[in-house]
Amino acid sequence: MGIVESLIDFILHIDKNLNLIIQNYGLWAYSILFLIIFCETGLVVAPFFPGDSLIFVAGAFAGSGSLNIEWLIILFSLAAIIGDTVNYWIGSFVGPKVFHKKDARFFKKEYLDDANKFYEKHGGKTIILARFIPIIRTFAPFVAGIGKMSYRRFVIYNILGGIAWVSIFSLGGYYFGSLPIVKENLSLVIFAIIFISLIPVAIEFLKSKIRK
Repeated sequence: MGIVESLIDFILHIDKNLNLIIQNYGLWAYSILFLIIFCETGLVVAPFFPGDSLIFVAGAFAGSGSLNIEWLIILFSLAAIIGDTVNYWIGSFVGPKVFHKKDARFFKKEYLDDANKFYEKHGGKTIILARFIPIIRTFAPFVAGIGKMSYRRFVIYNILGGIAWVSIFSLGGYYFGSLPIVKENLSLVIFAIIFISLIPVAIEFLKSKIRK
């Protein structure tokens, strides 16, 4: 099984796979969960890593006593905040080098200027809302870094958005994951979370097609 197939299998059966991780790695499971969320938010090449669904399912396992909800919230929040920070600085470092190349066909200077103006005007709202949208969540801090959004402004909304995102999904899993109807249909709940979270991406994609 290739990397892509393994990733898809992990996402689609995240409840079973997380149970195996907990059984096989014990306390090290927290480190693995931290690393997954860090990669999903911090590496622009990893937008398809599980985010919402993983945090929700981990919260559900905490509700059953397999994990500690306080540790999950702390570690997931740190992973999300540190991940966005790393992504921001990668964008800040790589962006100018790419955009200032004279022979750059796709990365033009005006794109950088537009990104800068957009994030200075809507940056805070964008960083917070992007936390709840897969794929966009991974690219938002990267583009903020490229656009040279004020780091002081970015870090405030990064912290607020990261804690809000983690708390909502982990506590949602913690309190609702133990309900019989959710527990018996956890796979369907995971599909629903993935589907609903992708709706904004699909809408924006259709809008861009219609505008074109």
